[in-house]
Amino acid sequence: MITNQSIAPSFQSSPAQLPTQFWQWRGFSIAYQTAGTTGTPILLIHGLGASCQHWRKNIPVLAQSHRVYAIDLIGFGQSAKPQPGTSIHYRFETWGEQINDFCQEVIGEPVQLVGNSIGCIVALQAAVNQPTQVKSLVLLDCALRLQHERKLNWYRRLIFPKVQKILTYPPIGHFFFAKLAQPQVIRKALLQAYGRKAAVTDELVDILLKPAQDVGAADVFLSFITHAQGPLPEDLLPHVQSPVLIGWGTCDPWEPFTKGKALAEFPAVQQFVPLEGIGHCPQDEAPEVVNPLLQTWLAQHG
Repeated sequence: MITNQSIAPSFQSSPAQLPTQFWQWRGFSIAYQTAGTTGTPILLIHGLGASCQHWRKNIPVLAQSHRVYAIDLIGFGQSAKPQPGTSIHYRFETWGEQINDFCQEVIGEPVQLVGNSIGCIVALQAAVNQPTQVKSLVLLDCALRLQHERKLNWYRRLIFPKVQKILTYPPIGHFFFAKLAQPQVIRKALLQAYGRKAAVTDELVDILLKPAQDVGAADVFLSFITHAQGPLPEDLLPHVQSPVLIGWGTCDPWEPFTKGKALAEFPAVQQFVPLEGIGHCPQDEAPEVVNPLLQTWLAQHG
């Protein structure tokens, strides 16, 4: 089931904000945006704490030659945020299935997937689940999951589970999240993540802040960050049958460029493109660099 609802934002967006539509998945409301009427379909998948609005600088350009979809993963953006552990577990396996079902029920044909950060692992998981559903993948600063239990040294392996356990205690976890979900804290984190500081605007802060104020947002966040298992990109890439392009900001402080470059060794990866001077979210930070890169790749593999 799909519904259409225009959302009146509290900020002035440029380019003009697209209307948000809703699709019912497993009884939950899932938000997405779409633009373009011709060409092969593209599905954009956001990173941790973000939403489809993080692609607002890319959708209009890509829609000139493609049908573009941008989705809010369950637990983020304007999508539902059910209590974790009831009928939904906030894991890459769940989000991968969400993408597969969206491609089948809404898009209705094979797609090209573009992800940023954890959205890259979601895209990889979806491609492994349903290989014939995915024509190609673009990974922008893929989450390396450096807090994964298999990547911790002995000291962090000793300490990290204790921190996780503390955060699962609701009063402590919710207090911690409330301290993070503040405009000044979000802005500071973005200024660290972005190589181009001028791209950190009030609009961007608002895009991340508003969903964090929704009921259930704290539980979603805590459920995810206290999970140190699940797939790593190097687990999934050997099983991907579609061609992969990786773009990586050389100034990404969260997912180091030197570590990311190692992913280029997998056979599915046809291109690895350094994005000079750019940080963790290149599609938003430098759309004039990323959009032509995407257009060329998508045209070649559409």
